[in-house]
Amino acid sequence: MINDGPITQVSPDRSAERRQRLRLRRLKRRAEQTPRFQPGRIRLDGLNIEYTDLLSLYTEYKDIFVRRIYHVQPVNPRPRIIDGGACLGMSALYFKRLCPDARITCFEPDEALLAVLGRNLAVNRAGDVEIVPAALAAQDGTATFVPDGGDGGRIDGPGDSTVSIQTVRLSPYLTGEVDLVKLNIEGQELPVLREVEAAGRLRHIRELILEYHGWAGAPQGLGAILELLDRNGFRYLVHDFDAETGRASKPPFRLTPRKTWFCLVYALRM
Repeated sequence: MINDGPITQVSPDRSAERRQRLRLRRLKRRAEQTPRFQPGRIRLDGLNIEYTDLLSLYTEYKDIFVRRIYHVQPVNPRPRIIDGGACLGMSALYFKRLCPDARITCFEPDEALLAVLGRNLAVNRAGDVEIVPAALAAQDGTATFVPDGGDGGRIDGPGDSTVSIQTVRLSPYLTGEVDLVKLNIEGQELPVLREVEAAGRLRHIRELILEYHGWAGAPQGLGAILELLDRNGFRYLVHDFDAETGRASKPPFRLTPRKTWFCLVYALRM
C-alpha cells in the first residue's frame, strides 16, 4: 500500500497536485523494484486496485489520472461512454470519477484481465458498468489473441502463447447519441472505425479519443484514420504522450523499419 504521508499546507488545488506527484513517484519506484507480471493489490488515489503487472498500472495511472489523457467535459449529465480496451478498469473508474452517473460499456477480450476488471469496478462502486467480454474488431466472430500479462495483448500479435477470443463490431452499440468513444485496442483502430463509417454511425459519436499504435513492420494507418475523421465532420488534435510513454517520437529522430511508436488522437464532431 502507498500512503500519501504528511504534506505542507498550500492552496487546495496545489496541495492535491503535489500529493498526486508524490504518489506517482512512489508508485514508479515501487513498480521498478517489483518483478514484471506479478499480480497484487494497491490502494491508489482513493481506489482499491487489483493489478496483473505493477509497471503497466503505473503507466495507466500516470497517463489517465495524472496526465488526464481521457479528460472530457460532457454536455450530458448522464453521458454515454464506450470504453474499448478497458484493461484493469482505470479509464472506466476515471470516467466514473468525472461523471458518477455515466453509462459506460467496457470491451475487454483478455480472460485474465476480465476477472480483474470486474472486481475493480465492483469494489470501487462502479458495478453498473457494462462489461462485454470481447475485442472490438471489423467483424463479429473469433480471432487469435496474444496476451502479454499486462495491458498490451493484441489480436494477431507476436508471441508463442495464443488464445482464441470473441470479436464484435462497434456499430451495433452506437444506436443513439454517444458522448465519448475511447479506443485503446492495440492496432484495430482503423478497421473498427471503417466498420462504423460503413454502417453510417460515426454521426452518433460526439467525442473520440483513440490511441494509435504504429507497430513495427505493420502498415501505417494514422493518415487513413485522420482522413476518415475529416470526411465525417470531425476536427482533431494529435498528441504523442510524454517522453516516458512515447519516447520513440521525440527528437533526435531515429526512424527504422522496426520502430514502434504511439500517439493519441482526440476528435470532436463539429
